[in-house]
Amino acid sequence: MVKGTTKSGFNYEIPNERLNNYELLECIAELDENPLLLAKTVNLLLGKDQAKLLKDHLRTEGKTVPMDKMSDEIIEIFTNQPETKNS
Repeated sequence: MVKGTTKSGFNYEIPNERLNNYELLECIAELDENPLLLAKTVNLLLGKDQAKLLKDHLRTEGKTVPMDKMSDEIIEIFTNQPETKNS
């Protein structure tokens, strides 16, 4: 289990089986060519419940979820956690 908090204050828990998922790897590999896969990547990584919590955490006063902020959160989860670097 990987647990952490992003700089923006989002707390997450990712079971190891979510990190050891080939479909997640495929999505990550294709993100540069197809940014529309970000939503699928978030759901595969966090699961639907935590993905909703993250969206609510990032939601603006205008009720939108900025794509750049979502991308930043996912990048931070992957790059700043020792457990995800070694998975």
